[in-house]
This record gives sequence, structure tokens and C-alpha cells, in this order.
Amino acid sequence: MELYDVMRTTSAVREFTGDPLPDDVLGRILDNARFAPSGGNRQGAHLVVVRDPATREALAELNKPAVRRYMAQKKAGESPWNPLAAPGPSAEEIAATGVPDSFVQPVLTAGAVLVVCVDLGVVAAIDQDLDRVGLVSGASVYPLVWNILLAARNEGFGGTITTMAVAEEPAVKALLGIPDRFALAAVVPLGRPVKQLTKLSRQEVGEFVTRERFDGEAF
Repeated sequence: MELYDVMRTTSAVREFTGDPLPDDVLGRILDNARFAPSGGNRQGAHLVVVRDPATREALAELNKPAVRRYMAQKKAGESPWNPLAAPGPSAEEIAATGVPDSFVQPVLTAGAVLVVCVDLGVVAAIDQDLDRVGLVSGASVYPLVWNILLAARNEGFGGTITTMAVAEEPAVKALLGIPDRFALAAVVPLGRPVKQLTKLSRQEVGEFVTRERFDGEAF
């Protein structure tokens, strides 16, 4: 596929056919994705390929606490998990909220699940002393994750970046034997899409790009 076609048609895939994702195809995806940039080219990412059904069941269960808060906040008209305000729903309301299958099924039905970690000892967290949630260290791992999804699209497969399990990071680390110095960045289910979207809905460039200043004229 042409690069721009891949970029314009790589959607968040959550429904899979059940077709296998062979090791040779996954290997080709990862072999090309590994050329993503990272801070200082230190390449601190580590991926765990999970195929075992029992482990995937456990990962799916670990999604649920964060999903409950997500759904409760969404129902309350809030932007879920935003770092600027505590959730309005009570802990009891969150605990009583149901978990839609769409948040757990991808981990169970994908051809393979990638658990993406990054070594905190080699990322440059330039924003670590600011009075807000940290974001910058993600630059050393998320380009790799996006490259994986682009490469998967090129191979006729797809997936999505999921982060609900990150809220239960200690349990995920214990499940997979992840060392303390590593942070959990994402869980990425990959498989053959039930439906491949070819037209995605996104903002026009002028809606989020301005000249010279944040309040400058639209580009």
C-alpha cells in the first residue's frame, strides 16, 4: 500500500475474524516497526507477545476496574479519566457500573496481544517537575506502537492502542514478570479485522493547527 493510504485508513480495530496472526507476519510487522524514533535513540521499549488464553483472560479482567470508571464518568457527562478533575461518580457508583464487552473482547479474540513496556531508566521525562501529569516520556514508546499499527494495516491486519490495564499496572507486572523499572505503556490486540474501514472521521487541519500562537489564525 502507499504510505498515505496506510495513514488514512489505519483505524482502531476491535473486532477480529479469528484468523491466526502467524509468527512470520508478526515478525515482519515488528521488524519494520522497530525503526520508530525514541529519545536519544535509547530504544527502551520491551514487548511481550501474549498468545496464551489464560493470560489473555487475566489481562481482560485487569481492564475492568478502569473501564468501570470510564463508563461511569461518561454516563455522568464527564471526560473520562481526565487529569484535571476528580470523577464525579462515587466509588460505589463506579464499582456498580457494567463493563461493555467491547472493552475486553479484543484482548480475547485477537490473533496476538502485545504488551508494551518502556524502561523508565532511559526515557527523558522532561516534564517530570511540572505541576501536571507527565506526557513527554511517551515520545520514547508510542511512535513504536503507532508504527506497529501502520505495519499491521499494510499486512492486512489491524489493532488498537488500549490503556485500561495500565491502571492495574502492579498486577500486570506480576502476571508477566515485568521488572520494576519498566512502565506499562499499552496493551495492543492485533488480528484480522472483521471490517476494514477506508474512510475515517477526523478534524480538518485548520480546526486544530494555528499560525505562530495558540490563538493565531487557522493554518
